[in-house]
Amino acid sequence: MNYILFDDYSWNNLLPLTYTRPVSEIRFGILTIKEKWEKLLNQSCSYITKPYLSAKYSIERGDDNILINSSILPDVELITRISLLQEGQCLVKEKILVALRLDRKKLDTFNWQTFSNYEFTEFDEAIVKLENLWDIFLLNGEQIEADFKLLTRGRRSQMINPSNRVFGAENIFIEEGAQIEAAILNGTKGKIYIGKNSEVMEGAIIRGPFALCDNSTLKLGAKIYGPTTIGPHSKVGGEINNSVILGYTNKAHDGFLGNSVIGEWCNIGADSNNSNLKNNYAEVKLWNYKAERFIKTGLQFCGLIMGDHSKCGINTMFNTGTVIGVSVNIFGAGFPRNFVPSFSWGSTSGYVTYSMPKALDTIKLVMERRNKILDENEKAIFQNIFDNTEKHRR
Repeated sequence: MNYILFDDYSWNNLLPLTYTRPVSEIRFGILTIKEKWEKLLNQSCSYITKPYLSAKYSIERGDDNILINSSILPDVELITRISLLQEGQCLVKEKILVALRLDRKKLDTFNWQTFSNYEFTEFDEAIVKLENLWDIFLLNGEQIEADFKLLTRGRRSQMINPSNRVFGAENIFIEEGAQIEAAILNGTKGKIYIGKNSEVMEGAIIRGPFALCDNSTLKLGAKIYGPTTIGPHSKVGGEINNSVILGYTNKAHDGFLGNSVIGEWCNIGADSNNSNLKNNYAEVKLWNYKAERFIKTGLQFCGLIMGDHSKCGINTMFNTGTVIGVSVNIFGAGFPRNFVPSFSWGSTSGYVTYSMPKALDTIKLVMERRNKILDENEKAIFQNIFDNTEKHRR
């Protein structure tokens, strides 16, 4: 069986994070959505996503294919129902296409919006679907719990160094090569997962649920309130509460990050802070790219959303419910506006376009520091984002 994860309308709701990736490449909990499906299916998955992303995130066609909605999170019951599908049958939940089985010929004409020609059955159980940006931090606690069980079942944690102060040790799992010394780990409020070759430095205080993914560092004296995820190859310090950092990002110094989602290859300057609660305790609104306006979130607590490769200088202050696009450079005093378009460069005094050659030079340098190459497929993705977000920079 060949498995393919397809993007539906949620891709638009999850911008700017999805400008640079399919929905299934979003990480929360411990794993990306794709990794969650692959581990439960015990098979690899490919993608159906936006055409400009397809050179990097390509489809693998088979004679017999099961297509799964990339914004839906897997569980055992759902996988069992999907496995029972016959060719030309689909699984639906309240008019949302969940999964569909197609042969090679019909795969070429697949459209997630038009599935009425197929025989379909309703999935009666509850599903968890990633619909909005804020769902990432709202669902993070239960996803840490689910991924923790998936990754640690039948395995034994590395021993915890006696220099640490530990509570709820049965809820803490430390992978091979991780280093933790003179820290406080409280697993009584949720699972704590410390990934391979990661480091928790002295004086760090962690309250679960928390995931520090492979090759990441929690700096001296960091204060972490769960549910929080730090993606791979990141360096993080200061105070963090209920936030997700997708990976390859630095927030290495003091400053507060709360109820936020930060993309890959970002850098948060020293002593930068975000507000996650309005002074009047009112509902937070957040910029939505599809609606091209600020929409209600239904939340009292909502912080910062930052797309890939964006940066902010020291002492930057972000208002409640701020959305920063892809490859943005923010600096200077005062609060940036609540929506800063992709490829913008500037401060409260004004913004100019961050030209593509200069942006690519910076992206290349940043990636090379982590031994990654900016290839032609990546350059084409950034050019497409630059062109398609021009209207927001006017």
